[in-house]
Amino acid sequence: MRCPFCNQDNTRVVDSRPAEDNCTIRRRRLCDACGKRFTTFEKVETIPLIVIKKDQTREEYDRSKIEAGVMRACYKRAIPIQTINEMIDSAEMEIFNREEKEIDSNVIGEIVMDKLKELDAVAYVRFASVYREFKDVNTFMDELKKFLE
Repeated sequence: MRCPFCNQDNTRVVDSRPAEDNCTIRRRRLCDACGKRFTTFEKVETIPLIVIKKDQTREEYDRSKIEAGVMRACYKRAIPIQTINEMIDSAEMEIFNREEKEIDSNVIGEIVMDKLKELDAVAYVRFASVYREFKDVNTFMDELKKFLE
């Protein structure tokens, strides 16, 4: 592991423990060259998941796409980043627990929307408006009515 401060590759693990999500290992490292400490996280490598997009093209699953969409939906909402990350972790766990090699993007979108619905109503509506590509106010109102039921 390279030191982020001096770029030397002679570092050693000083402390190792499970991270808060219990799916990641948190390692505290010490650089032998410069003496600075830094933290790394290790995650078990999973089987590559292929996402089938709306136009039937396929691409490898990318968590950052979910993060970007959720962060846009939660923009200027009073939701702690820790809570958002936990929600994304929960959605990702649900996606990978299906144990499928390929998954439709609309399944991922529905899982994320269900999690957002529990988290924040405004963020849910924002995400749904982009995800479901509302064409006019009536379709938007139909979605709001579903939420209020």
